[in-house]
Amino acid sequence: MSQEAQLTSLLAQAGITVNGPNPWDPQINNPHVWNRIFAQGSLGLGEAYMDGWWDVEDMAEFFNLILKANIEKHLRITPNLVWQHVQARFLNMQNLARSQRVAQMHYNETDAYKASLDKRMTGSCGYWPEGVTNVDEAQEAKLDMVCRKIGVKPGQTVFDIGCGWGAFMGFAAEKYGANCVGVTVSPDQAEYGRVRYKGLPVEFQVKDYREFQGKTDHVVSMGMFEHVGHKNFRTYFEVARRVISDNGLFMLHTIGSPDSKETIDPWLEKYIFPGGVLPSLTQIGKAIENLFVVIDLHNIGPHYDKTLVAWYENFDRNWKKQRNPEEERFYRMWKYYLLCCAGAFRSRAIQVWQFVLSTNGVPDGYVTQR
Repeated sequence: MSQEAQLTSLLAQAGITVNGPNPWDPQINNPHVWNRIFAQGSLGLGEAYMDGWWDVEDMAEFFNLILKANIEKHLRITPNLVWQHVQARFLNMQNLARSQRVAQMHYNETDAYKASLDKRMTGSCGYWPEGVTNVDEAQEAKLDMVCRKIGVKPGQTVFDIGCGWGAFMGFAAEKYGANCVGVTVSPDQAEYGRVRYKGLPVEFQVKDYREFQGKTDHVVSMGMFEHVGHKNFRTYFEVARRVISDNGLFMLHTIGSPDSKETIDPWLEKYIFPGGVLPSLTQIGKAIENLFVVIDLHNIGPHYDKTLVAWYENFDRNWKKQRNPEEERFYRMWKYYLLCCAGAFRSRAIQVWQFVLSTNGVPDGYVTQR
C-alpha cells in the first residue's frame, strides 16, 4: 500500500475525507505532502501547512478528529522525535542558559499577541462561565476567579511566576488592592507591563524564576509551568515554597498531559515552545511532596478550546491582509498553532488544571471558588 493510501485510510477511519466536502476535510495542494508527513510525522504535517501544501477550512475540528482517533500512533517514529527524547532524557533543556530561548522565539512575537489576545494581553486559558460571550470577559472572569482562589486581600503581596504582560498583576492591583511582583524572561513583556500599569503597585523583574529573592503572601503562576521542564519541576516548587508565607496559598494554572512525558510535539517544540513539556498529575504529585498540600483541583480544559478559537478570530481580523511570502508563512504558522491546540483541547487529549496549594493545609477548611 502506498504512503498516500495508508494515510488516507487512517484519516477515513477518523471521519476525514481527503479533498472531501466537509469543513474538516483537508484539501491537498501538493501531491508530495504524503511523503513529507510519512517521513517527518507531525513536524512535516505542520511545515507542509506553513508552505501551503494543504489547507482545511475547520482546522480545530480536523485535529479534534485526528486526536480522538489516535492517528499519530500509527505513524512511524521519526529521527527528529528520537533526538528530542535523547536530549530531554540526558540534558536539562530548561536550564538557566536555555530558558531564554522561549523569550527569543515565542514571547517576543508581541505584535502577533496584540492581534490575538484580549485587551489585557492575558496569555493563558480564559474562563467561560454562563453569560460570558467574548474573550475579554472570559479573561476577566479567570483573573477574578484566581484572586478569589488565593483569597487575596488589600495590601497583600502576590508573586507571579512567569507574569507575561502583567494581566494578572494589573487586575489584582486594580480590583483587589494587591501589591504584585512578577518575573518574566522577556524584556518586551516587562516593558509593555511597566508602561501599561505605571502608577500601580506592580513590579516586573526580567529574570528566571530561580533567581527571584523575596517573601510574599501568595503565589500565582499561569501558563508558565509548561516551560519548566521535567528535570526542574521539583526546583520550581521549592522556589515557590521558599517565597510563600506559611499561611499563603499558591494557585498553579497549567496545561496537563494524561501521561508523563519528557518532550512535546516536534512542531510545537521547533516553532512555538522550545524546551516545553506538559506535566502529568503523577509528575506534579511527586514534585510537591513535603512542600505543599493540594486543597483544590479544577479542570477547565474545555475552556481553552473556546479561548484559542477566539484568539484566532482576533488574529485573522486584526492581522495584515496583504502579505509577502514570508509574512504569509508566519500567518499560517500562527493560525496552525492556535487551531491545532484548540483541536487538542476539544478532543480532551490535554487538559488545563488549576491547583490551589497550601504549605500546611487550611485549618478551618477551604471554600472552593468557581
